[in-house]
Amino acid sequence: MTHTCTKVTVRQRAIRNDKISLYLDYYPAVRNPETMQMSRREYLGIYIYAHPKNEMEREFNNDMLNKAEAIRCIRVQSLINEEFGFLDKHKMKADFLAYFAKMTRSKDQKWKVVYAHFSNFVQGKCSFGEVNVDLCKRFRTYLLNAKQLKHTRHKVSLNSAAGYYSTFRGLLKIAYRDKLLRENINDFLDKIECQDVKKEYLTLDEVKQLAATPCDIPVLKAASLFSCLTGLRISDIMNLQWSDFGIAPDHGYCIRIRTQKTKTEATLPISHEAFELCGEVGTGKVFKGLSRSMINYPLKNWLKQAKINKHITFHCFRHSFATIQIAAGTDIYTVSKMLTHRNVSTTQIYAELVSEKKRESANKISLK
Repeated sequence: MTHTCTKVTVRQRAIRNDKISLYLDYYPAVRNPETMQMSRREYLGIYIYAHPKNEMEREFNNDMLNKAEAIRCIRVQSLINEEFGFLDKHKMKADFLAYFAKMTRSKDQKWKVVYAHFSNFVQGKCSFGEVNVDLCKRFRTYLLNAKQLKHTRHKVSLNSAAGYYSTFRGLLKIAYRDKLLRENINDFLDKIECQDVKKEYLTLDEVKQLAATPCDIPVLKAASLFSCLTGLRISDIMNLQWSDFGIAPDHGYCIRIRTQKTKTEATLPISHEAFELCGEVGTGKVFKGLSRSMINYPLKNWLKQAKINKHITFHCFRHSFATIQIAAGTDIYTVSKMLTHRNVSTTQIYAELVSEKKRESANKISLK
């Protein structure tokens, strides 16, 4: 497509209530690539006072005229680059919130939480035209001060806010890729930095201690120990089906899964002991009756009965699997594959934890 150089001028049109509407005049006219119609005018939705009465109104007019001029400069650059997305007003009026909701259907639970926070932030209404750098920066500030959705008396933690904002920026990237946003807003946004959090885990002796302690909910005990032996997340354990099991070429058991969090396809070998924790072979879900409510107070009570005083969550069983494997001499690449990490660098933190334990162990022997 050959583009004739177009002149863009900010013009004014008198309207009622003693106001003036600002618009851009394109000469010669440009063609809207969506409707294929020629267009000369683009109304900016910016209004100024026709007869400013005081210094405040004159200052307001100058500010609005500067904004209009900034938009004009952006349009000139777009025309030079032959990017005509700004002409599609229907796209700008489309419901961004509905698009966000649609995207959550194929994503994990975090996306739904981020959607709920964003919906609260924009009070249930947001078009694509409203999604700009300023809005996204204000949403960042909102997340840093927001209350949790369920436990409204508690603030969203810094690391949770960082994860939520990262997910939101991922959505912006997809929308820009799909040409639903005019610019890559992420180029102008700062991420929320996480703070280092100590990863709690159980030693092998503590896992054995937990296994020897009775639990009031058998399926919780079986799923917890299964996580310690496989490194699987709670989401993947809850979705685990008997049809996911198979026999590997070495005649050992394995499971074929698509992880809930990262959507990674993996075939993971499991030990005979881990397979026994699944109970009698059947159909449907393996850990029937397991619910997320069990991993709160019931899990804490079981840990208390086992006399384990660490702050252990269900996810810590995954940390336990990694640290025990590395401490036992399993190479970090293999552990990374077992955890379905995309990068070995993600697994490296467990190696550092084990190094700390080795240092503690070395210092326990003293001749003084």
